[in-house]
Amino acid sequence: MYRRLINTDVMRAADAAASLRSYSGPSSIANLPLVSAFLACAVAQFLKPFTTWLKDNKWDSRRMLSSGGMPSSHSATVTALATAIGLQEGAGGPAFAIAVVLACVVMYDATGIRLHAGRQAELLNQIVCELPPEHPVANVRPLRDSLGHTPLQVASGALLGCLVALLMGSSI
Repeated sequence: MYRRLINTDVMRAADAAASLRSYSGPSSIANLPLVSAFLACAVAQFLKPFTTWLKDNKWDSRRMLSSGGMPSSHSATVTALATAIGLQEGAGGPAFAIAVVLACVVMYDATGIRLHAGRQAELLNQIVCELPPEHPVANVRPLRDSLGHTPLQVASGALLGCLVALLMGSSI
């Protein structure tokens, strides 16, 4: 009896290893969702100085490393992740469900809480600038006010993320 259990377990392990070796997935990228997410984030961050230049006629390369602005790199990242998981594992699995919920939370946060926190920081900076120089708070370093995103910035980031994941999934 004991020998039969061992043989059965060995057979199951061998079958599992063989199926893992034969599965190549929809692409040859080791982790399509992870690569897609990071690439979408990098592309979104790379585009920010260009969109700032188009909007304000001002080149600011520091926008590549900052939050806020067009397109939303947070939205691009989480939608690329969700799209790539959907492509790789199908839309019916639990990983896709988790990724979609994560994407919704991140995008809601970007347009809600972070956008309003940025607007409050902008108002506080304006109040501090109007204080007399002898006031104890007058010399405080300004708060970062580019924190959140408008709905258009979030939607463009989401579209970018989907495109990156679709291109990554179809090109490999």
